[in-house]
Order: sequence, then structure tokens, then C-alpha cells
Amino acid sequence: MTAERRQQAAGTAGSGGAEAPDRPGAPSATRRRILAGSGAAVAGIAFTGVFSELFAGTAAARGHRGYGPLVPDPRGLLDLPKGFRYRVLSREGEPLRSGEGPVPGRHDGMTALRGRRGRIHLVRNHENRHSAGLGVPAVEGLTYDPAAKGGCTALTLDGRGDVLDERVAVAGTAVNCAGGPTPWGTWLTCEENEDQAGTNGYTKDHGFVFEVDGADPRRTGAVPLTALGRFQHEAVAVDPRRGVVYETEDAFDRPFGLFYRFLPERPLGGTGSLRAGGRLEAMRVPGVPDLSAIQETGARFDGVQWVPVPDPQARQTPVRLQDFGPRGITHAQKLEGCYWGGSSVYFVCSFARSTDGSAADHFGQVWRYEPERRRLTLVVVFGPATDLQLPGESPDNICLAPGGGLMVCEDGNGAQHVYGLTRRGEVYAMARNRQNTGTPEEPEWGEFAGVTFSPDGGTMYVNCYTPGTTFAVTGPWH
Repeated sequence: MTAERRQQAAGTAGSGGAEAPDRPGAPSATRRRILAGSGAAVAGIAFTGVFSELFAGTAAARGHRGYGPLVPDPRGLLDLPKGFRYRVLSREGEPLRSGEGPVPGRHDGMTALRGRRGRIHLVRNHENRHSAGLGVPAVEGLTYDPAAKGGCTALTLDGRGDVLDERVAVAGTAVNCAGGPTPWGTWLTCEENEDQAGTNGYTKDHGFVFEVDGADPRRTGAVPLTALGRFQHEAVAVDPRRGVVYETEDAFDRPFGLFYRFLPERPLGGTGSLRAGGRLEAMRVPGVPDLSAIQETGARFDGVQWVPVPDPQARQTPVRLQDFGPRGITHAQKLEGCYWGGSSVYFVCSFARSTDGSAADHFGQVWRYEPERRRLTLVVVFGPATDLQLPGESPDNICLAPGGGLMVCEDGNGAQHVYGLTRRGEVYAMARNRQNTGTPEEPEWGEFAGVTFSPDGGTMYVNCYTPGTTFAVTGPWH
């Protein structure tokens, strides 16, 4: 989330097939958890009885309550629990090792891809708008629109975690927010923008997904995957068995975004296969026009429908405003992170504000969709009782932690954390940003983004959005 979007939300952020959905019995009670070692209550969070399904494919969390209190960092960058340490891999404004220019700003979504000979390729988004000061340098053969300043950079790390190289991976794209890794080892970077050529000085249409090869960006170039639709993309997750691509849309104004699936002509075809085209569809939950209206964890909806998008290229009308028939389509405010776990896809609604036009208020939801059953379940609700100085609200980027549970990037008001969420519903602080870009009287803490783990699970990589900083965190992971 950019600073402008956070300010828009600030007004209320501190305030306390089947036509009939199939809901189970009463939801579990809201739990108040204690931050390990601190004695401070964190956000009220409600969980469904099948909460452990969130962590399919990870080791058991074994009920641990985090790693202890955060220790203030004498360098004033990143607070971590005792026994953990960080390395700064990259900071905005420093020279790229490739010599292509300075490191761009606004670090956002990221992935860690396995390379040869023990190397790791970190592919990192830069959510730059047309007015950004530190844009992604234009590089011949890797630039889509010379007037756009977003894109990706790629860092190559050796087996010891040292940076060997840092270079442009794709340039000339707009507002690259999140994305997702593919089963064949590339990164799908998403433009959270739908400006057409001629708007804000752009020379080409924007609102697309681009594939990026972290080891050799010239293999993928700067080719938009137009069949995946043109809208304000946020994140994607790929079904590793069927190749279906699920996509979230973070639209800022009503009627808000949609949740999509893309059925490729060449599923799991490897690098470049998504250029072959396919069919884009949007999710309709019968009887539910707005997901924010659902407040009960465990609420379950069978018979989810997928409706073909009339015009995926949005030539005249944004996709979310197109005619999906008399039964309409299902919207949600702040559709953000998306990942695949076990046999399901999970996606995040970061928050909802009735003052913005949502049907109800919440501080975050996590939804689970089971393709085999065509079933959607609300598995986590954050808030509304929350303290903005403590972890546990406004989830954004999200990933599975190798030791069990989730790691969540907080993107709201007040202090900004990476926080963990265990199988048993414990919330614990993993990191806190100490870099104040405001003033002592009115501090502004940059959000976290792009949390991801090395293939061996021994290192957590995460970005601070502003000032743009990429960290590698090691320590006694459970």
C-alpha cells in the first residue's frame, strides 16, 4: 500500500451454485492473545474450527507462542527477537551492481527462487507510479513502456547469502505491487494500475501481469500476459497440479475488486506458456455481493460459480464494472495476498471500511477456496478490537513459514510488523520496522512487504517499503 492509500484509510483505521450459503454452527469465540513476553494484548482474532487447514504442507507449529519479545535495534532499522539477526542486502539509492543505475525505491512483493550451485535469486517488485523519483532504470530488451517507472530487480545470492549480483529484471511497468511464484520457478509480477496509453504520460496500456526469470531475465523479457486480464492486479497463486492461476484485484474505489481464475491453454507448460492464452473468469458467491458482510469464522459457501469476464482487456469499461448478468458478481475491498497451500488457494482481504462503501468493517480476513468442492470458507477474521501499535491487523503479503504457520506483512496505521500466526491461533511479533520517515511528533512507519523464505527455510527475506530496504533474517527458527 502506498502512503497515499494509507492516508485514505486513516480516518477510521483506529476505530475500535447453491442459492443459500451453507453455514455451520456458531463460530469459535474471538480470542485475545498475549504477545510472548510483553504482557500486551494484541488484536482480537476469530478462527474457524478448521484453522489448521491454513497450514497444509507445513510442519506442525507445536503450539509455540513466538520467539519472545522484540529487542530494540541499536542501528534503528529492524527489531527482532533475541537470537535473530539481520543483514541489509540492498537499499534504495545505492548503485545496482550491474551498473544500470541506482536501486529503485518502493520495495514491494518478492520471491526467493532456487538457483544452480546453491544460489538463490530474489526477484523484487518496485511499486513506482509515473511520478516516482527512483524508478526502475530502463534497459534495452527489458523495458515495456519507457514512460513507466515500475518493474522488478533481481538479486543473486551465493550459498553463504552474500549478494553476487543485483540488476534490472523488467522495467517500464507501472505500480508493481505483489505477484506470485510459478511451479516452474519464475515470478509473476502484477501491475496494480489500469491506466491506458495517453494517461499520466504512459505510451502503452497498463494493468497486466509479466513473467520474470530471476536467473536470466532476458528469457522472459518485458511481455505482458494479456490473457490474464487488464485490471488492478495485486497477487497471484498457481495451482501446482492443474495450472489454474488465481488472481486478486486491489481496486481503490467502489465497487472494489474481484477474485479471478485464469484457465490457461497450456497449463503447467513452463516459462512462457502463459502467453498461449486461456480463459479469464470471476468468482460469484451466490447471495454474497460483498465479502466484507461475512463476519462469522467458519462461514461456508458451497456452489461457488465462475463467470466468464466479458472483456478481459477492459477496452471501454474496467472489468469490475462490466455486466456479469442479472445475478451480478462478488466484490471485496482490499483484496491483497494470495497463496496456494495443500489443495486450496487462500486469499487476503486486508481491511474493509463501511465509510469507504463496504458492507461492513473488519481489520482483515483470510479466505480459503477449495476447487474440488467449489467451496469458499472464511477462516480468519482480524479485529475489530485492535491496537495499532501492536501486531495483528491489516494483513497484506502473506506466506507459509517452513516451521509451521504463517508470516504476515502488516500494512496499516501505527507501528508496522511482520507477525506470525500459528496453528493454535497465536499471534506473535517477528519484526518491527524502526525506520521513521515522518517526524518525532507524527511518525510514519513504512509497511513491510514481500515476506518469503529461502528454499531451505533457513532465511526469511522481507522488504521495507520505504525507505526501500531488503533484509535477510536468520536465527533459531522452530
